[in-house]
Amino acid sequence: MRQIAVWTLIMAPFWTCHASAQARGSIELAAHVAAARLGELDADDVGVGGRFAWRPGKILGIEAEATFYLSDLPDRSPVSRRRVEALFGVTVGPVIGLVRPFARVRSGVMHVAEAPGPIACIAIFPPPLDCLLAAGRTLPAVDVGGGIELGARRGAFARVDLGDRIVRYSGPAFSRGRRRDGGFWTHDARVALGLGVRF
Repeated sequence: MRQIAVWTLIMAPFWTCHASAQARGSIELAAHVAAARLGELDADDVGVGGRFAWRPGKILGIEAEATFYLSDLPDRSPVSRRRVEALFGVTVGPVIGLVRPFARVRSGVMHVAEAPGPIACIAIFPPPLDCLLAAGRTLPAVDVGGGIELGARRGAFARVDLGDRIVRYSGPAFSRGRRRDGGFWTHDARVALGLGVRF
């Protein structure tokens, strides 16, 4: 039922736009730098990425975004050589002159690539989360937050995003001093700064 609800939320704007048969709108292409705090690994992650968005009207935006985190993580005994985050969802907010404050919700995945080299893992059950991630995992993710866009209706614009990236890890696992018998969700603070063009 949860998956049906998420997909309904994602697809609702498409149905609305199709039903209203709006021919107007704008396309956005943008690049960004993102930083996230991975609480389960007690580490900060910085990446770069791009975003494609369609604005069928003044209030609603539909977007797809990919971010590439290319450094080893964490610095000490890294369990991942890179992360790729792919998110798709909607933004909602009014245009007030050259400013558009917005709220957003997106869903997708975060792929955690395998460790750059062997790591020492203690033979216990459940295994430490670090050891599970070292083999490489693709994790479901949801991003909830908001931000502000600055720019004209057409042409260059800047965007700031603040949000909560909610990631589901597989279990059973031992993480941050706790035994997790099943899958569990965690919250990561995330901020992104971007520049783009709207046409």
